[in-house]
Amino acid sequence: MPASYDTHRRQLELILLAWGMAPADADSTAEIMSWADLHGIDTHGISMVPTYDERRRAGKMDMRAGPVVVRETPVSAVIDGGGGLGHGNARLGMTMAMSKARSSGIGIAVVRNSSHFGACGFYALMAAEAGLIGMVATSASGIQVAPTFGAQAKFGTDPLAFAAPGRDGEPFLLDMATTTVAGGKIRNKANENLPTPIGWLVTKDGQPSTDPAEVSKGGFMTPLGGTPEGSSHKGYGLAAMVNILSSALSGATMVTDPMHTKKPGTMDIGHFFMAIDPGIFRDPEEFRAEVTAFCDSLRATRPADPAQPVMVAGDPERRIAARRRQEGIPVGANLLNKVKQVALASGAEWIM
Repeated sequence: MPASYDTHRRQLELILLAWGMAPADADSTAEIMSWADLHGIDTHGISMVPTYDERRRAGKMDMRAGPVVVRETPVSAVIDGGGGLGHGNARLGMTMAMSKARSSGIGIAVVRNSSHFGACGFYALMAAEAGLIGMVATSASGIQVAPTFGAQAKFGTDPLAFAAPGRDGEPFLLDMATTTVAGGKIRNKANENLPTPIGWLVTKDGQPSTDPAEVSKGGFMTPLGGTPEGSSHKGYGLAAMVNILSSALSGATMVTDPMHTKKPGTMDIGHFFMAIDPGIFRDPEEFRAEVTAFCDSLRATRPADPAQPVMVAGDPERRIAARRRQEGIPVGANLLNKVKQVALASGAEWIM
């Protein structure tokens, strides 16, 4: 039976505390991870526990580390994550970007020496809920994607998110990988011994594959667009942009550097956060009303299938969240068993 949101979140908090994370940081990180699961972003919440456990035991993440601001101007900040888990580093990054946007109209923060931070959308949403425009990008750890026309992996899933305030509770919220699917979706298929759909993966020779273990055999994930004929150059270009903003700007290790994720004691992932105050351009309430009307117009598009209405970025996740708050958050049996084993081995109480 699916656990309630509160139980799900508390279980994550108990595991993080058992790993040595400070109580306030464990509470904050559990909130971000459970937000992802609540909204159907099942690749970035509890499913990451086995990976985080593996990395911390290998000395690649310090659960006690905290972010430090190392450079700052009225509109910018550079944050060193201390080799810790990325959620707290990211939350500080967007918080600082928002604060600077409120005082100067725009704020940008970058983070280096960090790790996986969960779902980009959580941090972009922070800005939108404060009446600001938010943009977030992060480099990735796993190198699994070949550039268009390439037969060698040079990129990860390299996600980005963008949010703008509209009707209360319904901001425009785009959260996307620059690959055809997020890597965690492939991992979740593997956890449940299920094949992947055609188009997600190709073999080392570029042939379509449905094997979720294909990357470990020398194959690749596909960039957004899938093939050159399908405009994969667009996903390739977006991935390059994400890495320039996240790593080149922050000083984190570039994804093409042979030392990427190999430095002692850190994954050295880079993040990028930007917040813009619409009020520096026009009345902010007029802007919000314009975004609301625009999104409503898109939703009113005549659907190709009457059973599938047109939605706006953020709508599907909000629908899932409403259902899961009532029914609980489902977790696959195999994954749940893996997480339970990690929790018990770490000395955490098991309540799910």
